[in-house]
Amino acid sequence: MKSIKLTLTLIIFLSVAIYAQQTPVKIGVVDSEIILAQLPEYKQAQDKLNEIVKKWQSELDSLTMDYQERLDNYRKQEAMMTEEVKLKEQQELMKLEQEIYTYRQRKFGQQGDFAMEQERLLTPIKQNIIKAIEKVAKEEKVTLVLDKAGDVVVLYSDPSYDLTFKVLDQLRRGKVK
Repeated sequence: MKSIKLTLTLIIFLSVAIYAQQTPVKIGVVDSEIILAQLPEYKQAQDKLNEIVKKWQSELDSLTMDYQERLDNYRKQEAMMTEEVKLKEQQELMKLEQEIYTYRQRKFGQQGDFAMEQERLLTPIKQNIIKAIEKVAKEEKVTLVLDKAGDVVVLYSDPSYDLTFKVLDQLRRGKVK
């Protein structure tokens, strides 16, 4: 099974290499951070997200303060409590701790409300940027477009291959379809 996968991978790699020799590869570069910083709709989306986070963080802070106050009170009065009352208070504190954890996960976890809201607000913007990149790449006859701002490390790029401002121009004109 491994040898079949290795053989198929080798065939695909060789096919791409042969094709690449026949067709010149032109690479373009964009800086998505510059593009996003220049788009008013991105700033509006970020402002909405910041407003939501501020509200949720305030609620989380309130829960945390309530928990801390109850914990402090428990520690002050623990010596005077019966075992039954101690157990009840400990259970209440654990319940509050769980509520804080659940709230944090529901709002800020990987699948939480923040991630969903971010996806809802930013996906249309990102799709529009990708369409603009595709349009500019086709106009410029570019085979591959790299993002300087992402995980791809671009150590050098000829400024003539930088499509960032052409993409911005497309987005500003609204000619992306």
